[in-house]
Amino acid sequence: MAPPIAVAICFTAGLILRLSLFRTSLALWFAEKPEISTPVTSWERAMEGVALSKSMISPYSGDLFHETPLMLRFLEFATRAFPADVNYLFVFVDMLSAFVLLKIGNLFARYLLQKQVNDIQCVSTKAEKIIIRKASVEDLHLILAAAHLFNPFSVAVCLGKSTAVFNNLAIYFSFLFLLQGNELLCLISIAMASYQSLYPLTLLAPVALYFYTVRNPKRVTSLSADAVNSYVRTTVLGLLAITGLLVISYLLEGSTLFLYSTYGFTLSVPDLTPNLGVFWYFFTEMFEHFRTFFICVFQIHAFLYVVPLSIRLRDHPVFLMYILVVLMSIFKSYPSYADVALLTSLLPLWKHIFSYMRNKFVVTNMLVCCTVFGPILYHLWIYAGSANANFYFSIALAFSSAEVFLATDLLFAYLRREFDLKHGIEQKLENGKIAQVILE
Repeated sequence: MAPPIAVAICFTAGLILRLSLFRTSLALWFAEKPEISTPVTSWERAMEGVALSKSMISPYSGDLFHETPLMLRFLEFATRAFPADVNYLFVFVDMLSAFVLLKIGNLFARYLLQKQVNDIQCVSTKAEKIIIRKASVEDLHLILAAAHLFNPFSVAVCLGKSTAVFNNLAIYFSFLFLLQGNELLCLISIAMASYQSLYPLTLLAPVALYFYTVRNPKRVTSLSADAVNSYVRTTVLGLLAITGLLVISYLLEGSTLFLYSTYGFTLSVPDLTPNLGVFWYFFTEMFEHFRTFFICVFQIHAFLYVVPLSIRLRDHPVFLMYILVVLMSIFKSYPSYADVALLTSLLPLWKHIFSYMRNKFVVTNMLVCCTVFGPILYHLWIYAGSANANFYFSIALAFSSAEVFLATDLLFAYLRREFDLKHGIEQKLENGKIAQVILE
């Protein structure tokens, strides 16, 4: 485990970095960037909704406010409690996220080592080089915290006061409670994240798989009657938690107007403000009578891969959960840097498979180039008038492609390492030549 002084220095530096940058003009600049402030996470829109609510006007009667009723009440409380220093709220949430990641790192290191012990009978004697050692994961918690505290995406989202930080915090808590084995709190965390942004509903699948393996460590199959009952139980509990939040919202609002302004808005994508995704460009160019069909085609991708991935990764639910987080950031209708901050902060969990990844250099360069050129091309398009929508869309498409490459590369690396664990690092044919392994 990393020494406490290193953890303290890391957290102090992250705190000073955020407080210092909030005193500059960067905070206002980030708040205006479409890569950070989307129609569903914009702080300016959130404050408009709070102002309308204080004036006894329903913020859901218009097309400006798209936060949930509980988030509206929380924002009203926050603006009353911190009328001039709401920046501190976002700094606090970021620091809390780092603390949760610190705990996740400790628990995940134990999880990896314990899983390795449980599967030791299936490990080849020729796979000694890729066995996870305790020394290689003892600093994982510090790496995770640092990956968040000094992550440029996390810092930018904090400075831009994107409300997505609350959604990210709920997802971090879901990972924490999953690894702690606390099913109820894990489902409540996923319910809160799903209530806020809908797409985390997909995380119920890996959670159901995980808690079935916890309850049945000596399971023979994942499709027995007990397994199905366990999956249904966990899923129903999760859906009940979400339903409870919706009922509370209805009681607070006295109407169901909020349903369309939040989930209906997310699914129907009526606001085509440019962002990191690809929805806005396609539906700007599309004929109206094709719109409903292609909305369904686009949206189904966020949920389509849950079943096949759950079948293939049924013995690796934590990795499945992370891959679904990556897919959410790719296929959601209004993605932002907050989604990238989430997946990059959790990425060090899989540092033991980095050596198997084939496209690290390509993916890293694509993400860096798109991050740098995105604001430039947006400025040339909107302000200078020397570019057009195609320029900015090309950056958004390249960014999404980089995330796709990252997801596929992680999947390949994970499955290839699992193969090598069972069959050894070097597989040879009968004639003594080294075999070529092909992933199908």
